[in-house]
Amino acid sequence: MTARANPWHGVLVATALPLRDDRAGNLVVDFDGFADHVAWLAANGCHGITPNGSLGEYQTLSAEERARVVNTAVQAAPDAFTVMPGVAAYGADEARRWAEQAAEAGCPAVMLLPPNAYRADERAVLAHYREVAKVGLPIVAYNNPYDTKVDLTPELLAELHGEGLIAGVKEFSGDVRRSYRIAELAPRLDVLCGADDVALELAIAGACGWIAGYPNAFPRSTVDMWRAATSGELDSALPLYRQLHPLLRWDSKTEFVQAIKLSMDIAGRYGGPCRQPRVPLTAEQESAVRQATERALADGLS
Repeated sequence: MTARANPWHGVLVATALPLRDDRAGNLVVDFDGFADHVAWLAANGCHGITPNGSLGEYQTLSAEERARVVNTAVQAAPDAFTVMPGVAAYGADEARRWAEQAAEAGCPAVMLLPPNAYRADERAVLAHYREVAKVGLPIVAYNNPYDTKVDLTPELLAELHGEGLIAGVKEFSGDVRRSYRIAELAPRLDVLCGADDVALELAIAGACGWIAGYPNAFPRSTVDMWRAATSGELDSALPLYRQLHPLLRWDSKTEFVQAIKLSMDIAGRYGGPCRQPRVPLTAEQESAVRQATERALADGLS
């Protein structure tokens, strides 16, 4: 697999993972279905994928399943299509091992959360990234202060980048003002949009990439919106963004995995169920996702 010069640029899909009932009451990973999904995303204009993130339910996978997800993705990816797996773990030693596995599989970069077993201080965050950086792969940090309770502030990101530990950051704080502060403190640090419902705003602010959830169901339309937004073609980008936004905002909700998988099912791509502890959407939530998805399809989005 040939890597692009900056493999985290463009639209990288945080891939959902297809799970199927094995008739014994267990939800097992459909690896063939996942390989097909990777190839389909590439054929529909996406620039890469980020498997083993929260949308891929990595916390529920066995070590064997998690490694096989990466290997399956790499084997299914066409030339120059990025596979940048998440390597998050409770501690740096385990995260480093997942980064080593990604390197062995041929991945050009990894995405890394800060320590997420507790509210880590800045010293622990720095030690965490230093350990994983020993593997030698470029790291895109993932700032998700809501789920990890650790905020990678612009100042801390600048320190991580200044040490050469990270090449980019997936910004999920939802605060679009941060991109300007990051650019001031660390002008060579690549900012990637991490939340679907601020994608246009971060594109305008100069984000070079988008680690996105809803391309799992609507790859062409989301890529078209991103391409127009990053090219300054707001007359094209804004109407498309308005059409997509009733769906995109689900990416920032607690039930984002269930919502995106349901939209996939409705759009003709298998999404399927989730493993515990995630539970099915309520009837009200399902109705809202269904209506927004069916409206997008009726409007010709794909």
